[in-house]
Amino acid sequence: MQTLFRLFLILLIAAAIFAAFYFNLFHYLSFSALKTHRYDLLHWTEQHYALVVLCFMAIYFAITALSIPGPAALTIMAGFLFGPWFGTLYVIVAATLGAIVIFLIVRFVLTDWFTNKTGKWVHKMQHGFQNNAVSYLFFLRLVPLFPFFIVNAVPALLNVKLRTFSYTTFLGIIPGTFVYVLVGNGLGHVFDSGQQPNLGIIFEPPILIPILALAILALVPIVYKKFRKRRHEKS
Repeated sequence: MQTLFRLFLILLIAAAIFAAFYFNLFHYLSFSALKTHRYDLLHWTEQHYALVVLCFMAIYFAITALSIPGPAALTIMAGFLFGPWFGTLYVIVAATLGAIVIFLIVRFVLTDWFTNKTGKWVHKMQHGFQNNAVSYLFFLRLVPLFPFFIVNAVPALLNVKLRTFSYTTFLGIIPGTFVYVLVGNGLGHVFDSGQQPNLGIIFEPPILIPILALAILALVPIVYKKFRKRRHEKS
């Protein structure tokens, strides 16, 4: 029965992803579509703020949970519609909930198969990761190089606690999210000048260096533990 449910879950996710690509739903998340409908969106947001927020978060949640393209454009849209502070809040809540769904699906569907296929070495890896889960997860979240799906799936396979995964996700995605939301907050001026928003802004040194510094700082407890352990062994 459990195997059938897992198969049904996989087919359901595959069908949802196929539908998104088949009906080209990503067109509605493009900057050209946002530019075309920006005044309508701003009007709807002004007239039906709570409903627009709920719809936005539901769409963001679904896209994140299905791991399909669109979060970057939606994050910028959040800044355009809701401003930097509330835009960031709505994005990190929806993104965290979507990440939790991926985490739970991977844990339920793939963990047993992964453990059986990888053998004993994965237990050592699980032990090491779990002992420093907070530091590792903060590092993975802060460094803007790792695919979001991978960062959500790997902790599930390594048996990280859901609580640890949830709060490190919520806090760890704040810096990167805030950068893109700020871009969105100035999107009207970008469109008026006939330009496109700079999605690569997070890789520019004034922004990337502080974020990398935070990521490295997250690894300090691991380095300290190893240093203390070696010092203890020598003594």
